[in-house]
Amino acid sequence: MTTASPMTLAQARRIAIGAQGLAKGKPGKPVSSRALAKSFEQMQLVQIDSVNVLSRSHYLPFFARLGDYDRDLLNKLSNKHPRKMVEYWAHEASFIQPKHFADIRLWQRRNWFGGDTLPDEEEAALAQRILATLEAGRAMTARQVSSRIGQQFEIDRKNWGWNWNPVKQILEKLFIAGEVGVAGRNEQFERRYTPTGRILGSAERSVAPDDREASIHRLIEASARAHGIGSARCFADYFRLPVKPAVAAVRRLVDEGVLEPVAVRGWESELFVHREAARPRTSRARALLSPFDPLVFERSRLLDLFGMHYRIGIYTPAHKRTHGYYVLPFLLRDRIVARTDLKADRSAGRLLVRTAFAEPEAPADTAVELAAELGLLAQWLGLADVVVEPVGDLAVPLAAVLARR
Repeated sequence: MTTASPMTLAQARRIAIGAQGLAKGKPGKPVSSRALAKSFEQMQLVQIDSVNVLSRSHYLPFFARLGDYDRDLLNKLSNKHPRKMVEYWAHEASFIQPKHFADIRLWQRRNWFGGDTLPDEEEAALAQRILATLEAGRAMTARQVSSRIGQQFEIDRKNWGWNWNPVKQILEKLFIAGEVGVAGRNEQFERRYTPTGRILGSAERSVAPDDREASIHRLIEASARAHGIGSARCFADYFRLPVKPAVAAVRRLVDEGVLEPVAVRGWESELFVHREAARPRTSRARALLSPFDPLVFERSRLLDLFGMHYRIGIYTPAHKRTHGYYVLPFLLRDRIVARTDLKADRSAGRLLVRTAFAEPEAPADTAVELAAELGLLAQWLGLADVVVEPVGDLAVPLAAVLARR
């Protein structure tokens, strides 16, 4: 039995921050497509969400790591051949590396959640018509496919939830199955569907069904690399993999010397560090983290590693929110020191700081560093001013710093 090496919680945090490409701070120079691709390779995936109160969520992790960059460069990584990013269900809807598509598809456990409106035979016939339509033409949204085959595209606005028409339902089922992919999204953030073969090569589209052990082995290794340090449950959650086979994969990776058991004081889990994970002695990180950032989207790990109890406000009724609607944790060096509710008021050209709260034992320079990061964020978003509303214990000092800038 391999003895677990001892480690402090601060060391573990720096390993996690380093693995996510945050420890060195932003480069402070023009960001190239190569830099974006390298950052994505470190993260392995970025979660997609339609909420646009600040920015689409998949853009924010790259800003957190690289600073001011051209979003069109990132779009090209997912829209142009050869694609560096493809959309699929992983940790919810996500951009993933193409090499992971077949493995994730093999372990895909997402169940259809939108309800059924057609008998099986009618659904099968409509699915064939949809596939033939996509094969014969360009990538299309569900609305465009519906129009092409003569189906009404209507949504009952009175009902909350999934009330898609049959074409949209079938397209989503085909997407879950990996039979159709996403060529990109339009300005309304609607998926543009196309046959998967147009997005991925044949080697990236399929894995033998009896190759499940090797498949999860590859995914857990990739997840452990992106984490730097974590538990088997952490590694499984990254790609939404079942825990039991993930634990077996972790054991094999330990036997191979890829993972090393560690014992972190204050983190009561069986933990492992990737053998190639950097072990920074210091961290120069300064980043506002999207609620869907890979460093924070597993909330129990966030609590264990950073001591932060965090829930996103967008899913909480207004009267129950404690810190706001779209709340971003603020990472400074090797700790999360504050959280702030942000909104881009595009019509007025302002970045609104709706709330600003310091975390316990936040350092004295928290307001100064947060002000600098907010200024950089506003610049990237094309907003002229940062306006702080007087909510939260950090709001007054933050406003005072910004007033002097």
